[in-house]
Amino acid sequence: MRLRLSGLFLALAATAGIGCGGGAAGSAPPPPAPSAVSISISPTSADLSPEATQQFTATVSGASNPAVTWNVSGVAGGSAASGTITTSGMYTAPASVPANATVQVSAISQADASKSATASVTITHPQIGHVFLLVEENHSYSTVIGASSMPYLHGLASQYGLATNYFANVHPSIGNYFMLTTGQLVSTDDAFTGTVNVDNLVRELIAAGKTWKSYAESLPSAGYVGGNQYPYLERHNPFSYFSDVRNSSVQRQNLVPFTQFATDLGNNQLPVFSYIVPNAEHDAHDCPDGTSDCSDSLKLSTADNWLKNNLGPLFSSPMFHKDGLLVIVFDEAPASDSSHGGGHVAMLVVGSAVKPGFQSSTFYQHQNTLRLLVNSTGAASAPGSSATAGGMPEFLR
Repeated sequence: MRLRLSGLFLALAATAGIGCGGGAAGSAPPPPAPSAVSISISPTSADLSPEATQQFTATVSGASNPAVTWNVSGVAGGSAASGTITTSGMYTAPASVPANATVQVSAISQADASKSATASVTITHPQIGHVFLLVEENHSYSTVIGASSMPYLHGLASQYGLATNYFANVHPSIGNYFMLTTGQLVSTDDAFTGTVNVDNLVRELIAAGKTWKSYAESLPSAGYVGGNQYPYLERHNPFSYFSDVRNSSVQRQNLVPFTQFATDLGNNQLPVFSYIVPNAEHDAHDCPDGTSDCSDSLKLSTADNWLKNNLGPLFSSPMFHKDGLLVIVFDEAPASDSSHGGGHVAMLVVGSAVKPGFQSSTFYQHQNTLRLLVNSTGAASAPGSSATAGGMPEFLR
């Protein structure tokens, strides 16, 4: 009887042990392995022009912390050479095309730094095949935009791009022309006749294998590098001063009378860069009879009619519709306005690549226009102060 009770007691004890979770059979299952962190980036590639922007988005999975660190080509936040990126993923392309034209934008998980995603960004010059610059004279923004004297110009400003906060660099004229083409003032003496050796747009176009011409109304002859022959004014044609032109029999032949423009347009032989120079009676500098005592409204209306008559054939050409870009800018305001050096002036950007009806309130000066010309033509480098100036990409689609 005693043996039976002992066996029953042992059996009950064993059963109780199992019910209380004792022993290997009652162990809790191990916790699940943590999910692997993964990251994706959108978009995975982009093609941008210099100084253009692109918003990138990173998505982190498998981590409670979704934050990422952005870098460009291995540098946190990027650099001037490869472009910069904000903590929210807004990338801004560099001002110049990098040596290999492609950079890598990466998002790195802050939860697991070994996890990242990368997008490839290719920086290229805008696809603009023909670039034109035309400079008008000595009038302020307020007398040009919104006034009744230049309805044709005002129509272009309404249809295409207008810089509303644009200022010339200096008084008198010549320093502004040099800033537009060298990124330096070079001289503030309108009687200057010397040879200019500094880096300039012609030099950089040649270095990039790009073609150019200056089409100057009333130029005495092709290749002329002499002084004023009124109504042609040498200081309105800065290309005639450059050593790259004066010292080259080949480059001098790119200084041609404006009559050549219609011929080159009709034969589809316009260069990559064209500088258009109305004479002093047609650029709002003087009165149409060569005097200076007429009203400003007559000077401006005469200049406006010249633009209408001479730019009309350009605008109607298939070439301009395909890849043309024209900049029209006034060299300086009247001497009474010296704000930011040369006063408040009008600057227009015209062409199919321009955002329609666009107005910019960004502060710009002539070095910015030079940078726009460099970027649009694909010139080898940006001369003078244009190297650090913004290239006005906001105007382009």
